[in-house]
Amino acid sequence: MALLLAGKRLIQSAASSGRTALLSTAAVAQPAASATPSVKDVIIDLTFIDPSGARRKVPGLVGKSLHEICEMHGIDIGPASMAGVFEKVRSDTWTEPLYGEGPTSGFDHVLITGPGVDTAPPKNITEERMLNQYWEEDELFPESRLASVITLTKEMNGMTVYVPDRIVDDIP
Repeated sequence: MALLLAGKRLIQSAASSGRTALLSTAAVAQPAASATPSVKDVIIDLTFIDPSGARRKVPGLVGKSLHEICEMHGIDIGPASMAGVFEKVRSDTWTEPLYGEGPTSGFDHVLITGPGVDTAPPKNITEERMLNQYWEEDELFPESRLASVITLTKEMNGMTVYVPDRIVDDIP
């Protein structure tokens, strides 16, 4: 910014003294137009609703898992165990198998609704198996997902996450 002002002063002084200005405003360095993303570009708003119906609005970071956001804000949704990514969607026509185990427990069950839900990856067979193994049939819905599998995207800004009653996971 200082370089820009100095360049303009140089041109103005050359013009007022009658000399030909060799510089133009185009030759003076212009500041980059938002080339670097700001923190605001990677933060989204999420609303969590606990089993009692209490709402809690928290910021989430794009690229983090839903479970990581819960840990950051002290929202207890149970332990997550993610043993390597199962597969990665690279384009509309190519899904790369990464041969990870995927989720290995179903404790971190949540229901997601609202904007950006369609950008979440579809349930894979391992996630389905964990949900069915840990939860009763009447506790599962089409919106049921494991929080450790959902990676936040910018489109999920305003998404609502319902946290059902926890399964007892601390029995010795």
